[in-house]
Amino acid sequence: MKYGIFDHVDRGTAPLAEFYEDRLKLAEKYDQAGFRSYHTAEHHETTLGMASSPSVFLSALAQRTKNLRFGPLVYCLPQYHPVRLYEEICMLDNMSQGRFELGVGKGISSIESSYFGLDPEEVPSMYREYYQFLMQAFSEPDEVTFKGKHFSVENMPLEMKPVQNPHPPIWNGFGNPSPEGIAWPAENSVNIISNNNAPHMRKITDNYRAEWDRLGRPEDELPLMGMTRYIVIADTDDEALTIARRIYGVWYKSFMKLWWRHDKTPPFVQYTDDFDEMVEKGLAVAGTADHVREVLEQHIEESGINYFVCRFAFGDITFEEAAYSVDAFTETFSIN
Repeated sequence: MKYGIFDHVDRGTAPLAEFYEDRLKLAEKYDQAGFRSYHTAEHHETTLGMASSPSVFLSALAQRTKNLRFGPLVYCLPQYHPVRLYEEICMLDNMSQGRFELGVGKGISSIESSYFGLDPEEVPSMYREYYQFLMQAFSEPDEVTFKGKHFSVENMPLEMKPVQNPHPPIWNGFGNPSPEGIAWPAENSVNIISNNNAPHMRKITDNYRAEWDRLGRPEDELPLMGMTRYIVIADTDDEALTIARRIYGVWYKSFMKLWWRHDKTPPFVQYTDDFDEMVEKGLAVAGTADHVREVLEQHIEESGINYFVCRFAFGDITFEEAAYSVDAFTETFSIN
């Protein structure tokens, strides 16, 4: 089992400069503790995402860590010019000496896409086209020619390449458990992360393994299949629940902020406004280290995952509160 971190980089109550510094100090702790990877979301014009330019934030993180792998989960591809994004990926992989992880997606929020002047009907095809360009650019040795509906380039020289050949590992946020839905990530060796509960995740992992086996690929090369959990650890169960209820309420308001503003409902979402209900749904846990270990070991066994992703920092959590959870988790689980 490998362990990672997911962070919306959602805003709490601290001044923004202090907020960024605390998140970078937590990244240093993740690095020292032996977590495999750090994944950050991309959101725009909302307190849900203060890493609205993931490349900028991650370039700082690259300099503050030594072994921690990192990347966006995901870059919202239609919101970028594909040439610039290709170059940023190459820069980050070189600046980190090959620790970059490339998460790709179309972006879940049509509201945020509209701020970029994007037609929601065109976003899916833009995503597919820009992804194809990136993969082609990574595979070409010296220059690339690409002709698409939304973007074309002819004989563009490729002055940069990533350290990882032909490209950094690919990641995708994932929720579709059907065999048809699994086909693309399995065929392309894409690592996946889901926010679902253990029974739903088990359908995903079983079908992924079945498709991987059908393709005739070795088990020891199976991509990472991860799920996330909100985690708060304290000296007592009551203390942990008190913290968790407070900070989750702040996070949920950030999560819903743009949707409420536009009187819309986010798609494909299981989140509720109540932390205790999240615990009942199997999407969060709070308590002592022993309690958290007991709950999460059951989730991990039921889900069939090979990658567990922690959410320690969210809402208005303080650095000290998050650091306690990280330290307690590290002492309880063998994550190296």
